[in-house]
Amino acid sequence: MLKAVLIDTCFLIKLLDNTSDLHQNALGYFQYFLKEKIVMKISTISIAEYCVRGDFEDIPIRNLQIINFNLPHAHLAGGFAEIVFRHKRNGAISTDLRSIIPNDTKLFAQASIEESINCFVTCDSKAEAIYKTISSEHKMNFDFWDINITVNDRIGILPF
Repeated sequence: MLKAVLIDTCFLIKLLDNTSDLHQNALGYFQYFLKEKIVMKISTISIAEYCVRGDFEDIPIRNLQIINFNLPHAHLAGGFAEIVFRHKRNGAISTDLRSIIPNDTKLFAQASIEESINCFVTCDSKAEAIYKTISSEHKMNFDFWDINITVNDRIGILPF
């Protein structure tokens, strides 16, 4: 059973952009989490990424718990990044993932350390390669959910 999820920038963008192809999926997850009283957490890293092009005032802060990126997260993120970059050098993962590795490893470190989080929710399918790469050497204590799959399909809710 989900206690808390960590949402990322991609999820937030899709949730707040009603013209997005994944807006309905993001909204479905958001509503499901609210209905089931599953705590939604967001990192200050994701908030900073969103604010590059989005307006801070649009973020549904009252429905989210903010997680600051702290020293234990940084320590674990460094180890995660080392794993991913080593696999990249060995050709085990795609070279076009370079730009997403640093922030994804930071978010995964936060999800690993924050005990209540048992799921990472995103629309960034490329991040799953990083998650799987880290998982090959480090036991992840949270699941990876890609909102390209609807919440109904993910958890088996029938649409009636």
